[in-house]
Amino acid sequence: MQARRSAIIFAWLLLAPAILYVAAIVAYPLVDTLILSFTDASLKRVTNWVGWVNYDKIFNATFAEVILRTFVWTFFSVAIKMLIGTFGATMLNAAVPGRAIFRVLTMPPWIVPMAIGIFMWGWMYNGQFGMISGLLQRFGFVDGPVAFLAHGSTAFWATIFTDVWIGVPMVTLYMLAAIQAIPQDLYEAAWTDGAGRFYRFRRITLPLLLPAMITMSMISLISTFNSFDIIWILTQGGPTGETTTMIIDTYRTAIGSKKYGEGAARAVLICIFLSIFCIAYFRVTSRLAVGEKR
Repeated sequence: MQARRSAIIFAWLLLAPAILYVAAIVAYPLVDTLILSFTDASLKRVTNWVGWVNYDKIFNATFAEVILRTFVWTFFSVAIKMLIGTFGATMLNAAVPGRAIFRVLTMPPWIVPMAIGIFMWGWMYNGQFGMISGLLQRFGFVDGPVAFLAHGSTAFWATIFTDVWIGVPMVTLYMLAAIQAIPQDLYEAAWTDGAGRFYRFRRITLPLLLPAMITMSMISLISTFNSFDIIWILTQGGPTGETTTMIIDTYRTAIGSKKYGEGAARAVLICIFLSIFCIAYFRVTSRLAVGEKR
């Protein structure tokens, strides 16, 4: 009995640093933000408890559009990254000449500092001297300069394309590692039985890649949902709010307008959405694990 108690105490002592770290870095700021969301905190010295007032302000027509825009922006960005990344990983895993060079060429978007890469895309999107507008005019696709970041619809897709450019390398390398972990015996057996390349990909590669794809989708979803730098550097949420997502709206409210209570309420809502995503992810992965055991 004494030995068991000593073992339990020793285990808790080993866990203590991690528990203290989580409490200080995660738990305390989260609880403090939650409390702040029920106040009218701002630059004024006196802070009053206002209850659910900040949350009532969130659920209006304007913020509903922001929520919908955030989900649409995240969905298309993650979907395109997964499609390009998985296809690219498949190509990089194939026995083609110069494969090592192509693997190196996938890294620049990840290696280049994010702010520099985003500024580069901002110059390319410029209507007067941007490369994209110049090429479209040169080949006769448009009659005049196209200012991609000056119009809502084009700015929205421009930010998505920039996020895809930045995120594809990570997806590609992750999926490449997952493909290379698949036993080659399965492909050899299928090839011996006369299975074609597409059949092997559909019956072997995709099913065995599914857990990795779900994990990578979840990581990319959280990162994209919280993406701030890309939109802020390119458009700052404009024009006319067409690229304003929840994280941009939260920053504008809390930092720009100095309404810390309302900003905290928006941050709590973001945390709730991401928690729902995580719960759904764990349920899906647990079901996949049960299916593999069967």
